[in-house]
Amino acid sequence: MNDVMINSAYFGLVLSLLAYYLGIKLKNKTKIALCNPLLIATVLIIVLLMLLDIDYPTFNQGAQYLTYLLTPATVCLALPLYREFKILKDHLFIIFIALAAGCITCFVVVGGMALLWQIDRTIGISLLPKSITTAIAIGLTEEVGGISGITVAAVIITGIFASVIAPSIFKWFHINDPIAQGLALGASGHAIGTSKALELGEIQAAMSSLAIVVTGILTVIIVPLAAPLFK
Repeated sequence: MNDVMINSAYFGLVLSLLAYYLGIKLKNKTKIALCNPLLIATVLIIVLLMLLDIDYPTFNQGAQYLTYLLTPATVCLALPLYREFKILKDHLFIIFIALAAGCITCFVVVGGMALLWQIDRTIGISLLPKSITTAIAIGLTEEVGGISGITVAAVIITGIFASVIAPSIFKWFHINDPIAQGLALGASGHAIGTSKALELGEIQAAMSSLAIVVTGILTVIIVPLAAPLFK
């Protein structure tokens, strides 16, 4: 019976949804920033797969259905941006300057880490798209010769880390402007950061959605140019 359940085409899907639901319940109960639902779900799934000795292909047989929804879900983030389009027009120049600065900072940090720690070239270029949404990052990494698995892990870790520390960063540095908060979350934490921005407010969500789009475009342009610099 257990084998039938585990080998079911929907096992990974049901397990992923259940783990995320438990993550949400834990976050709502504890109110602790570190209890990010995605982080909790990831840990629960890894532990369960190890305990039951289930390999990844078996799990992904059902979990892959969630991947198909990734791009449509990302597109839906444009709705808050549409609602706050006037703010975008009023602050267009400074918004794009801020996002360009964020992209450049990301590449400088990754390049500096690769140089300092003598990271292998393939791993280094796999980390370059870490701050954009997974749907774009996977294709971009494969195009420049990186490893998509490393990129996906980097994207998820970056998004979770950004959403967890963002409230503290805003508090410590007195960043109270909703536009700045939204841009920071979207540029550094992509879709996961945007989910946090949705909790903060409509303007934050709109600016975070914009940041995902602009950061994604800039990254697609810059990464192929930066990849040859990794030796």
